[in-house]
Amino acid sequence: MKLTLLLDLDETLLQTNQDQFFPAYLRALTTSFAPEFDSEKTLSALTASIEKMIHSADASRTLKDIFSDEFCPQMGMTRQELDSHIDVFYSQVFPTLKHITAEIAETKPFVEWAAAQDFRLVVATDPLLPRPATRQRVEWAGLNPDQFELISTFEDFHFSKKSPAYYAELLGRLGWQEGPVLMAGNDKELDMLSAQRLGLTTFFVGAESGSAAESGRLSDLRRYIESANFQALIPSFKTEEAIRAILLSTPAVLDGLLRGLSAEQWKAKPFSNEWSLTELVCHLRDVEREIHQMQIALFGKGGEPFIPRPDTAIWAHRRGYLNDDGLAALREFSAARAATLSLLKSADWTRKARHAIFGPTDFREVVGFMAEHDRLHVQQAFSLLEKI
Repeated sequence: MKLTLLLDLDETLLQTNQDQFFPAYLRALTTSFAPEFDSEKTLSALTASIEKMIHSADASRTLKDIFSDEFCPQMGMTRQELDSHIDVFYSQVFPTLKHITAEIAETKPFVEWAAAQDFRLVVATDPLLPRPATRQRVEWAGLNPDQFELISTFEDFHFSKKSPAYYAELLGRLGWQEGPVLMAGNDKELDMLSAQRLGLTTFFVGAESGSAAESGRLSDLRRYIESANFQALIPSFKTEEAIRAILLSTPAVLDGLLRGLSAEQWKAKPFSNEWSLTELVCHLRDVEREIHQMQIALFGKGGEPFIPRPDTAIWAHRRGYLNDDGLAALREFSAARAATLSLLKSADWTRKARHAIFGPTDFREVVGFMAEHDRLHVQQAFSLLEKI
């Protein structure tokens, strides 16, 4: 089984000296807007915009969108002006902060070893900075960003590491591959607790070996992986919190995977018996509206409801999904999913029911089927993207 290894960046792969680096970063960024903009006003806008990103639960907007929509009105700037300013800052000013950081001696040998094992390597850093800044920090760690299958940045991601939906989005962007997953990092809340809330196994990276088997330096992480039972690292997504995180993440995952496709790619059918991406997203949209929300509503009527599961596979042909606008269908699916998540807020997850296919069940299991349906179709979309 191929291991998916999620690696935090700051203080895990790179000695960032956060107590020095983050204040210096904010000072440099604030100064870069002077003298046109007052420093206190800029700092206030930056702080508010970062907070908005940290707490965002909006699957329809990237963290860059969240930042820009908060920052630009406060500063009286257009998004184009902000983008231009950011490009200059991260190409000319941000590199001067490298001296605050330092390479960790174990980082490069560890990553080279992990790559030689054919692990799927991911930089799972909090996606609050742009792509150029994050790639620079990976290079400051003595690494080549192209060694990693995915690096999370604010242009592409919709949730911060404070939310388990971040980890669901990360795994979704990797195609929800079945198999072992391990998250390694140094932050007990963002790297450990948040990942564990989704159902992932974690390893705490600290300066010295810890008393627990799942803690220590990168050399200890290597030994832990070498002796690990990979079967035990396969995550379970059965808890209410994990199910919610997956459901929240799916529109974000699809946005990240499908944004920027051409009309031809949306309609492409590598094999005649496969769905196109347009048909797949239309299926998700209509199942959300007509099946998932109906099933949730049945639980609100009292007793032990019977949960039907109509055959939706025939809808693609009967409804002419291939003629739809795939991007519009994705927006409609995202809106429908937001409505579903709203319905879940007041639901009793222990309510019993009878399912047309699975027999005796309860609300948690029925909603879990919805999350599994999401994962299967994200896998399908990921596979399709590799063929077109």
